Amino acid sequence: MRKFYTFLATMGPVGYVPIAPATAGSAVVAFIGWFLPTTDLLSTGAMIAVGAVIATFLAGEAERELGKDAKPIVVDEAVGQSIALLLVPHTVPAFIVSFLLFRVFDVWKPLGARQIQKLEGGKGVVADDIIAGAVACGVFQLGWWAVRAWGWAPK
Repeated sequence: MRKFYTFLATMGPVGYVPIAPATAGSAVVAFIGWFLPTTDLLSTGAMIAVGAVIATFLAGEAERELGKDAKPIVVDEAVGQSIALLLVPHTVPAFIVSFLLFRVFDVWKPLGARQIQKLEGGKGVVADDIIAGAVACGVFQLGWWAVRAWGWAPK
């Protein structure tokens, strides 16, 4: 069963991309997100919360096989990138900016993300991506507000 959990935690072959597997995982999530129907914020938040619990379990199981926060474990990117995409306009530029912001904050690890990453098992693997996704979402929304407030938003 652990092999199956590891397969899910690595998003199949995505986690084994030789260069930047976390970036590949985020890109896959953003791409899939483009095609998903939008739902209300409460339902979306509930799905992300359930996904975070599942991702935490899967990452913890995969760590037993692959090691502590191993690079192939990319299920955490699914949670963080999903948070980063919350309330983002359904346009290609907005999705690209959200993706880039998440990647920057996932690498930078702001607001205690580096420290929280040290939690045991899957909790540490997923928690830092939750922080990165929330910061990326906040920065995007602040920027989007400014663009609209200054009249720069496309019509």
